[in-house]
Formats: sequence, structure tokens, C-alpha cells
Amino acid sequence: MNTKSTRRQFVSSGLMLPALTAGVEPGFKSIFDGKTLDGWRLVRGRGRGYVVEDGILVCPRDGGGNLFTEAEYADFILRLEWRLWDGGNNGIGIRAPLEGDAAFVGMEIQVLDDNGPMYRNLKPGQYTGSVYDVAPARRGFVKPTGEWNTFEVHAEKRIIRVTLNGELITDADLSKVTDPAVLAKHPGLARNSGHIGLLGHGTRVEFRNLRVKTL
Repeated sequence: MNTKSTRRQFVSSGLMLPALTAGVEPGFKSIFDGKTLDGWRLVRGRGRGYVVEDGILVCPRDGGGNLFTEAEYADFILRLEWRLWDGGNNGIGIRAPLEGDAAFVGMEIQVLDDNGPMYRNLKPGQYTGSVYDVAPARRGFVKPTGEWNTFEVHAEKRIIRVTLNGELITDADLSKVTDPAVLAKHPGLARNSGHIGLLGHGTRVEFRNLRVKTL
């Protein structure tokens, strides 16, 4: 795929790509204070769960589970930064209930070491930025392991857009998902609101600058 021409197409069609840089962001509210897990709830935690280290929200290798916001969100823009290392695997749950597998009873936006050799044979809908197992993302925009990535998830009505490092990589219209098998496997696609979550899988992944704007 010619990514330059694709990027021009997104911009010319009116889908302006957010810069995701620090600065004034009217309407956004921080959901992580950099010191505590206030406002979050750990569900089915493993080991140490999630911890705060030097202002960073960490899913440690010996931890994990699902860390959900106590608040629920319907239409919103979520911005954050994340970084991982070789084999890193996590996800951003959206419109999810507290119980059940968020990738199916809600939705999961994948966060993955796309270039890890253990992941070379995944399905297209399992790589970074995809609405997991439903809407594949464009690939090739994850920074090398150990570097921070900027991420935006824009959920408005039936539209889910994901921007990674300034590139729109997912633009999914859930109303166009009509395959009965997919809908049966993913009842969460029909949800209009729920919790935002970090979905750990036993690898170290770090998060910072988490903020949300409700729409």
C-alpha cells in the first residue's frame, strides 16, 4: 500500500489527522494522576496487577489483568502514550463491562509488538490499532520497542477511528459489520457505552498522559 497517498486521501476527504502533541487540549480531562490508581478498578488481576512507577502507569511482566476506569464512557476521544518491549501485548478496552472478555463483550483496540517474531502469523485484525478480530488496522506505524507511541481512539456513535503516531490507521463503521458469525462472537459491538480499560497479557507495557474528552 502507498502510505503517502493513503494519508493524503484521509486528509483531503476531511479527516484531519490529530497531531497528538502536548499542549492545550480543550475539553480533555486526565484519567491518571501519575501517582495513584484512583479512579481505576482492577478486575481479574494477576500478580502485582498494575503499578505506578515514576509517574507512569505500568503493566509489569509479573502482573496484568484488566484495569478499568470506574467511570463509563459512550462517545469520547481517548488520548494516551504507550511503549512496550519485545513481545509486548496489551489492549485498550472500550465500551466494556467489568466482567467477561472485553475483546468480545466490549471492544478491544489492540496494542502489540507488531514486529515480534511470535506474532508474525496473526490474523490482520489482531495487530496494533485494530478493533480486535473485527476491523484490521493499517500497519507499519508502530515505533521500535522501547520508544513512546502516541495513540488516539475516537469512538462516536458507530464510528471507531484509531490514530497512531499521527497516522489514521483504523476507520471502522460498526454499522457495516453484518456478518452473523462476527456479531454472534462479538456482542460488544452493539454496546453504546461502558468502561475504558487496559487489558494486560503478562508482558511489560507502560502508559502515560491518559486523558479523555466526552463527546
